[in-house]
Amino acid sequence: MKTTLLVLALNELEGMKQIMPQVKREWVDQIIVVDGQSTDGTAEWARDQGYEVVVQSQPGVRFAYFDVLPHIKGDVVICFSPDGNSVADRIPPLIEKMKEGYDLVIVSRYLDGAKSEDDDIVTAFGNWLFTKTVNVLHGGHYTDVMVMYRAFTKQLIYDLELNKEDPYTLPEWLFQTRISWEPLMSVRAAKRKMKIAEIPGDEPDRIGGVRKLKILKWGAAYYFQFWRELFYWK
Repeated sequence: MKTTLLVLALNELEGMKQIMPQVKREWVDQIIVVDGQSTDGTAEWARDQGYEVVVQSQPGVRFAYFDVLPHIKGDVVICFSPDGNSVADRIPPLIEKMKEGYDLVIVSRYLDGAKSEDDDIVTAFGNWLFTKTVNVLHGGHYTDVMVMYRAFTKQLIYDLELNKEDPYTLPEWLFQTRISWEPLMSVRAAKRKMKIAEIPGDEPDRIGGVRKLKILKWGAAYYFQFWRELFYWK
């Protein structure tokens, strides 16, 4: 089983310098830094450190995933944030769990005493509401449906049709934003009754940069998507 670590970055130079030395290269078979057209030297620094870098063609995390797909060599993909929110030492347990035959393993911020130091009262309630909604509507057993930090088989992307534009076009148009695929992945994996697990993992405060969360627009788009999936995708 080969593993690819996707490091998604947009103007995260400060975080990259602190976090990436904690990621041991021997843990995985491939590390790709997917850069969202940073202007602070993030991509240049990553190349200087010997990392493979893919610069995405247009803004939005979803397009980072779409653009990097042809470059992924691993059978398993891990999505990692270098802004401090993802704790590097959770990577080996993620890989070990995937070796047990899971399709999707999530590093949950709310499992077995794990906590998010990046949450505020609004995001904490939103994450609880979104997780509860997915569990009720789609038969999930999650504690954290939203978090980026997760591992999954590369084949899952195609099995759940996450690489197609259709699931995103209407919610993005309605709420004038661009969304990612993690919440939809959680929904469709539950609907397909895939083998899913969670491991606990804290989410520390972010390091430097600017928080990119668009609470209202993203929240509305994702919540619309959760309900639409009742009828839209079988």
